[in-house]
Order: sequence, then C-alpha cells, then structure tokens
Amino acid sequence: MERFIEKTMYASRWLLAPIYVGLSLGLLALALKFFQEVFHVLPNVFALGEADLILVLLSLIDMALVGGLLVMVMMSGYENFVSQLDIDDDVEKLSWLGKMDSTSLKMKVAASIVAISSIHLLRVFMELRNIETQYLLWYVIIHMTFVVSAFAMGYLDKLTKH
Repeated sequence: MERFIEKTMYASRWLLAPIYVGLSLGLLALALKFFQEVFHVLPNVFALGEADLILVLLSLIDMALVGGLLVMVMMSGYENFVSQLDIDDDVEKLSWLGKMDSTSLKMKVAASIVAISSIHLLRVFMELRNIETQYLLWYVIIHMTFVVSAFAMGYLDKLTKH
C-alpha cells in the first residue's frame, strides 16, 4: 500500500504539465497584446508627447519582463518538478536551462517582480499629476515590500548555503 501511495504521489507531478502549457498560452496572449500596443502607437508616434511615448515604452518593457518571467517559470518549473527537457544537441539551448533549481528560480522570480514593480512605480511617477498623494504612498510601500522581501529571501538563501 505504501509503495502504491508513493508511486501515485510521484506520478501526480504530471498534473503540473498542463499548467506549464497554460503558461505558454499566457505568453502567447502577452505577445499578442504587446504587438497590439506596438501597432496602436506606431501610426500615432509623431502625435504623442515625449512623456506619453516613454509611458508606452515602459509598458512594452514591462510586458517583455513579464514574458521573460513566464518563460523562466515554465521551463525551470517543468524541469524541476515534472521532467527534464529532452532537447536535441543540434538545437540551441538556453544557457540557464538545467542549471536553475527551485531556490534560484525563486530568487529570479523575486528579482523580476522587483524590476516589474520598479517600472510600474516609474510610470506612476511620470503620471504624478493624475495620482492622489495617498495612492502614491501605497505604491511606494508596496514596491518597498517587494524589494525588502527579495532582499530577505536572498539573505536567507545565503545564510542557509553557509
């Protein structure tokens, strides 16, 4: 009975595979939204003010960072929790593939969240005239929570490795 339960639990890791496929569909949706924004801004690029163009570009950078985060979580998560990716030798491999354990994945996710939050905060600062002071304070507090959390995770990881 114990052996059956252990085999069942081990096999259940495959329930994660459709979730990672779902993330790839999320990546497709993000790419479509990215190019929708590009095609929306290009005809109007000369009519946009500098600040408005910068806000659009920050939005595109934000989407690119989220896309990279999705790829990292999809690939590393699949390799760490489901099965090793079987990529042919003649196919270009990502340099970090197979080298990122769950701890380093967690750190990269935390760093990505801080970067994404930083871009959002920069966008908020650029639209300062449209935002009430109380909301600005909350944006800064939330961002600092992400920064402190990422720092604490890194520090704890460093402590446990020594």
